[in-house]
Amino acid sequence: MIFFLGIKGAGMAALACMLHEMGEEVEGSDLEKHFFTEEKLNHYQIKCHPFGTFPKDGSTVIIGNAFKEDHEDVKVIRNNSTYTVYRYHEYLGKLLKNYHGVAITGSHGKTTTTKMMTSLLSVYKPTAYLIGDGNGHLEKDSHYCVIEADEYRRFFLSYFPEYAVITNVDYDHVDYYKDEKDYASAYEQFAHNVSKALFVYGDDPEVRKLDLKAKVYTYGLEKNNDLVANVLTENEHETIFEVTFLNEYLGTIRIPFSGRHLLWNALGCIGIGLLENMPLSLIEEGLGRFENASRRFKVEVNGPNVYIDDYAHHPTEVSVTIDAARLRYPNHRLVAIFKPHRVSRLFHFADAFAKALDKADDVYLCGFSAIDDQEAGYDITIDYLKDRSQKAIVIEENDKGAQVLNQLAPAVYLFMSSKDIYGLANLLKEYQKH
Repeated sequence: MIFFLGIKGAGMAALACMLHEMGEEVEGSDLEKHFFTEEKLNHYQIKCHPFGTFPKDGSTVIIGNAFKEDHEDVKVIRNNSTYTVYRYHEYLGKLLKNYHGVAITGSHGKTTTTKMMTSLLSVYKPTAYLIGDGNGHLEKDSHYCVIEADEYRRFFLSYFPEYAVITNVDYDHVDYYKDEKDYASAYEQFAHNVSKALFVYGDDPEVRKLDLKAKVYTYGLEKNNDLVANVLTENEHETIFEVTFLNEYLGTIRIPFSGRHLLWNALGCIGIGLLENMPLSLIEEGLGRFENASRRFKVEVNGPNVYIDDYAHHPTEVSVTIDAARLRYPNHRLVAIFKPHRVSRLFHFADAFAKALDKADDVYLCGFSAIDDQEAGYDITIDYLKDRSQKAIVIEENDKGAQVLNQLAPAVYLFMSSKDIYGLANLLKEYQKH
């Protein structure tokens, strides 16, 4: 028996499904409220018990990283000497050693790039994956294993991949990292774990500052990178660009999506494909199969109303997401609904969040509700952000909040959070059924 404490977490649910596919007996516990990850767990009929439920003696227990050592269930598990206990990142690091590992890290774009990398490699050889949107897959004949490597609390130092991608370095997780230098040092330490090659986004000046002890290649649009894309054509449906690697022109690639952030992500994946001797035509085919990750700019249209669900939880991500929505729907009313995660992040980046959110026509905020939102040393509420915004109004995640949003119709409703804001979105959709 492998038992997951916090099985509904995105990474935990993905890992649980992977182990189930390998024939393991898998169960877990979590809050009884609904999470979007439950769909996959239910598909595999993986049992999810309420907290306070524990596996039989002799089981392996994997503890989600959101649960601190003083959590009552964690204390019970630690006190049972018959259990073999791992934290999530510890077990994933152990699993990765069995495959040709590829780890995707960075402040933004990890989930999307992990899925893109999986699409690319899967047309070449059997590829396992664990993506931070709750999806995971593992087969007995898997050659590669692509994982999303979270830098939070230096968890990614448990991973020893052959290849890795650093998408960018934008200071985050201020509850743990002391300053920008401390944050950057984690990536420098991670680079030591990469055995073959590391691709980094070279157009990011913060990435360029890193002291990386690994075989490093840079990628980007600027000519001073090792892997360069020269965009020939770009519209809302596709991007066509020339590829040059180590000053050698390789050819042209067409990808059926647009947006510079997606192009940057694609370049990091292309680099690893090239080092694995994939022909450019096969790389293009793999990228052509890419579909964006769950909760990453997912669009749903209902008559005159549009709902966009996105995982944005950092000011940079919020700004980029609003810009993307404005580009796609230039003549629509854009309503931003944002729910922050962790009070320390909100405290540190409040002004930047307000500036980014105010680019929307209307701004609505939801308060903290996650198990790991509150942190010692911070005594603020969502009003701390509201007071810094020129447009923000605080609403509740219930029928009353949905009614407020419904009064703005027709509109593009942009729901942004790394937590469970989709419940409010579903209530709004019920009011706007046609």
